[in-house]
Amino acid sequence: MTSPTVISGLRELATRYDVLLCDVWGVIHNGRESFPEACAALARFRAEVGPVILISNAPRPHPPIVEQLDSLLVPRAAWTKLVTSGDATRALLAERAPGPVWAIGPERDAVLYEGLGLRFAEPADAAFISVTGPYDDEREEPLDYRDRFAGCVARGLELICANPDIVVQRGDKLIYCGGALAELYTALGGRSIMAGKPHPPIYDMALADAAAQLGRPLDPARVLCVGDGLPTDIRGANARGLDVLFVANGIHGGETVGPAGLNAAVVKDLLRQEGLTATWAMADIVW
Repeated sequence: MTSPTVISGLRELATRYDVLLCDVWGVIHNGRESFPEACAALARFRAEVGPVILISNAPRPHPPIVEQLDSLLVPRAAWTKLVTSGDATRALLAERAPGPVWAIGPERDAVLYEGLGLRFAEPADAAFISVTGPYDDEREEPLDYRDRFAGCVARGLELICANPDIVVQRGDKLIYCGGALAELYTALGGRSIMAGKPHPPIYDMALADAAAQLGRPLDPARVLCVGDGLPTDIRGANARGLDVLFVANGIHGGETVGPAGLNAAVVKDLLRQEGLTATWAMADIVW
């Protein structure tokens, strides 16, 4: 397995690609503040090259995520369209209405269920489970759900996970996401279903948006995926056969980026351990 080519700026790839499918959390913000150089680089790509489709595993439909980006001072010039795991997941939930559903997640994710005609229930009375993340992602961890999950597995309930991310960086802290709960549910013998990265539905939506923006069919060889998550961004791009730019200074920044900058050998080893490949790598997105 060859190492990804380390680049110094997005400008080096501007003539190779027509479209960017770009991750959000860890690439253009950390949940508390945006990354100005990354935003400026995406804005320049959009202005001079082509569409920037943000592709996020946020478990809510995209309108509240647009508001979040605005609040974090991510300029709208930096992106063309936004597709979320919540957008893709709503179709899965609608197929199972009226449920009832045991919905796990913080109150802020309630918008995911609006207008779907679902009824809500406790685990013992639910027909399936929907997970956006822990109820309290600052304090809870997956094992807090083990006993309740074991009972649901015994009843054969499916789990719909609206956010396949295992962890995400919030400021300088890693917090558990919906994917960590789905991982536990699967380990206990249950069936977990996801629409977000690395699974096909969210890529179908993002690529359709990109083609609509271009006004012509896409050439997959000229689509570049950008992200920092190995099990989501990188695996999803690999499964789709798309080139990928690995942003090292995200989830894996503590391992891959030191005082001397990006450590290409560590990046190569991380990818090898996961059976993944990346075409390009850089520490942070800059032009």
